[in-house]
Amino acid sequence: MSEARIKHVQCSSRAGLHRIAYKEWGDQDNPRVLLCVHGVTRVADDFDALARDLSDTYRVVCPDVVGRGRSDRLRDPQLYAVPQYVADMVTLIARATAGSADSRVDWFGTSMGGLIGMVLASLPDTPIAKLVLNDIGPVLDEAAMRRIADYIGQDLRFPDFESGARFVRDVSSSFGPHSDEEWRKLAADVLRQAPNGEWVRHYDLALAEPFKAITASRAEMGQAALWRAFDAIRCPTLLVRGELSDLLSHETALEMSTRGPGPQLAEIKGVGHAPTFVHADQIALARAFLLG
Repeated sequence: MSEARIKHVQCSSRAGLHRIAYKEWGDQDNPRVLLCVHGVTRVADDFDALARDLSDTYRVVCPDVVGRGRSDRLRDPQLYAVPQYVADMVTLIARATAGSADSRVDWFGTSMGGLIGMVLASLPDTPIAKLVLNDIGPVLDEAAMRRIADYIGQDLRFPDFESGARFVRDVSSSFGPHSDEEWRKLAADVLRQAPNGEWVRHYDLALAEPFKAITASRAEMGQAALWRAFDAIRCPTLLVRGELSDLLSHETALEMSTRGPGPQLAEIKGVGHAPTFVHADQIALARAFLLG
């Protein structure tokens, strides 16, 4: 069975340099690359099951977006936003496709990772050949965004791993049914033990700062910009929605299916925000689109 290699690439921002960590699965000489990019407080390890399954065909590259997991933290928290993430991913793609005659990649983005992919896919000469948007679109439910913003900035500490794992399971219930072992991994991926022995979440709490700066007018402008980006996408696209999602409404998903790239729409029963793609039926859905 394929196992991942941990690698790093140096990126830049107006505040200086930072390193992005990424997991790479499959033949390291395979020119066919799939990028899998996680949600706002998650990490590259989310895609272990999907990456193992697809590494027979792809070299699967799964980054920890800056501020999360093994990657560096930014000196200026206001840079925790899609433009910086897009710039970092362009650098990563250049690294991943160096020496290849084809610099194109396929993209699987969950939530925030989907927003990054949406913007990158909208640009002229985009490197994205196929795009999967997992439970995300240009319209973001205000109540859901407030919930996420409140959650991100909480400095929560747990006396032991089991306490932290129970918290992750409770707060992530919208992921849908998972086995005890799967929940344990979903928790282990985003918790780390601090030097004092406490268990904390594995990301920079300053990620919350840009959310705090969002006003109604800025949110409205951002939504208009995201629709423009979506309408500019021309590559084959799959839009996945959790049937119970509070972040991507059914109405928005239907509108998306008639605009921009005219994506295929698939709804996953009994799941909210966001499908984890650790189960065989969900992985099969991604495989059918990406390799079909």
